[in-house]
Amino acid sequence: MVDRRRRSVRTALVAEALRVALAGRERIDPGAGLDIVDLGGGTGGFAVPLAVEGHRVTVVDPSPDALASLERRASDEGVSELVRGVQGDAAELPGLAGKSSADAVLCHGVLEVVDDPAQALHAMASVLREGGVLSLLVAQRNAVVLARALAGHLTEARAALQDPDGRWGSADPMPRRFDEATLSAELAEAGFMVHTIHGVRTFTDLVPSAFVDSEPGAAEALAELERAASQHPAFRAIATQLHILATR
Repeated sequence: MVDRRRRSVRTALVAEALRVALAGRERIDPGAGLDIVDLGGGTGGFAVPLAVEGHRVTVVDPSPDALASLERRASDEGVSELVRGVQGDAAELPGLAGKSSADAVLCHGVLEVVDDPAQALHAMASVLREGGVLSLLVAQRNAVVLARALAGHLTEARAALQDPDGRWGSADPMPRRFDEATLSAELAEAGFMVHTIHGVRTFTDLVPSAFVDSEPGAAEALAELERAASQHPAFRAIATQLHILATR
């Protein structure tokens, strides 16, 4: 089980980049807070902190259990009035959230599992207001090729490299993975303009947990290394995830 420090390293870069992007949107109407839709936001790992900052967040998720946890989490933080949970999925997004209703849409770890990624991107575009921000976090193909090879599963590594969906075999639990070029093209087709692409978890999944857990300052050093490498093209290409910030 990944400990809290390692989870923090994994999410810190995404949270930081998202905060900068939202700050740019906030300048349009300072102090008013933003309307944010978190697709697949589950228990509110991003939604509740955003609500604490004064934003209004609608979490759309298919799991009633996750939404119940979201409600408790929002209540514990005193932001129940700013967080709304709605049961549903990407295909239903425009009807659930409303067209042109959001200043920002979060889609973290969802595009890999939806039935139709292109349709999901168009749905997210329809929910955003003009100039609205999309924060998209997806699994990257290159990383699993490297990971399977390092684990000695060379046939699976080759399969992931050649498979259209970046899967290493029938037992692969991930329905699909993306590469930067293909994803950028799909975003453009859906009407998005990509502004930044960060590599996420370039080293975090490779550094031994025992070292991060036991060595003083290791977690902080790992976070700084991830931050430094996140926009370097060579390292971004092997990151476990890609974080894309785009506008409609």
